[in-house]
Amino acid sequence: MKKKFTAVINKEEKWYVAHCVELDVVSQGKTIEEAQANLKEAVELYLESFEPEDCPGSDSEIIFYPFEVAVNG
Repeated sequence: MKKKFTAVINKEEKWYVAHCVELDVVSQGKTIEEAQANLKEAVELYLESFEPEDCPGSDSEIIFYPFEVAVNG
């Protein structure tokens, strides 16, 4: 069985940090590709703790959008 997940990757100083939105699993790498591979491995390891029928995931649509807020200071 395969499940689809969503990842958000952002650069923090010298590292790319990858976050799986549905599972709240995070990993990092020195390149985007390394961060993607490390996140996939981290998610696979996380999901090993579940029975297949109890495997978390989301079939719902996820919408990302940038926005700004005012910050006092």
